[in-house]
Amino acid sequence: MAIQVGDAAPDFTLPNQAGEQVTLSSFRGQKAVVLYFYPKDDTPGCTVESCSFRDSYEDFVAAGAEVIGISSDSPDSHRAFASKHNLPFTLVSDAGSTVRKAYGVPATLGLLPGRVTYVIDQEGTVRHIFNSQFNPKGHVAEAMGILKTLPAA
Repeated sequence: MAIQVGDAAPDFTLPNQAGEQVTLSSFRGQKAVVLYFYPKDDTPGCTVESCSFRDSYEDFVAAGAEVIGISSDSPDSHRAFASKHNLPFTLVSDAGSTVRKAYGVPATLGLLPGRVTYVIDQEGTVRHIFNSQFNPKGHVAEAMGILKTLPAA
């Protein structure tokens, strides 16, 4: 069953591009989290989306949020992708797609892993969901718009 606005965000612990474990609940009480699921490192749409988050990263930080990208790619793939495009935020590896399944991220055309962004407030509650495979830049604008409506840290 897919996560809905108002639900508690499912917690996870996954390795990032440096091989370090990242736990979603560690941000609780400190920062909002913009969690974006994307299909694959270094593909055209995913590169546009990730670089759009990169270009607005300081605005997210100023809004009291952390950005985390998540796909089934390996930490090594994430490291190369982040390095190539100077991504300043965390990319985590959901190798078995267990977190993708826990959130209920749908596949596009039944084949391609979905592109969905969740805005999670400081209390760990999902405040917004944006699902658009074909509007990668829209994820940044949607997330920033919602963050501006959340209470400050």
